[in-house]
Amino acid sequence: MATVTEAQRGSREAADRLVREHDGLVRGVIFGVVGRAQMVDDIAQQVWAQVWQRLPGLKDPRRLRSWLYTVARNAAIDAGQSARRRQGVALDAVAEPVRDGPQVNPARITIGGEVREELLRAIEGLPALYREPFVLRHMEDWSYAEIGELLGLPVETVETRLVRARRQLREALRGKVEHDGSA
Repeated sequence: MATVTEAQRGSREAADRLVREHDGLVRGVIFGVVGRAQMVDDIAQQVWAQVWQRLPGLKDPRRLRSWLYTVARNAAIDAGQSARRRQGVALDAVAEPVRDGPQVNPARITIGGEVREELLRAIEGLPALYREPFVLRHMEDWSYAEIGELLGLPVETVETRLVRARRQLREALRGKVEHDGSA
């Protein structure tokens, strides 16, 4: 909370701390919405630019996480719509390979390179309805209650969407990677 207040007063060190502490959240939200790893860096830069413009207006520093979620989600939705208009095709038709790098907070995925790429491709293939709560839960470690509050859903709906996301991922990864069945 003090970091937010310091950043609101113009402290560069506090602003840097906020980015370090919350960049994974921002990137996870963006990936959850657009489902394309190659778009995350550009949108994250836009989000942080918006955050610095709007941060002085944040009245309750304790709400930073949910406020960041909202800013990131809205920017990702706007970017996705803009990309569809520019390209004239649905984002799901764009098939660029997932690359290693700072996108989508890969530090949270502690598996080998090829398996990670297969998993990220499978996550990208999830419908946004399931991908967004999946990313928040399994890549950002949010609770069901937190996800429900932010998405405006009952906890039971969050749980249902996560079960369906896991089922779709298991099916998408069947025969591509070995797992112990506990997903």
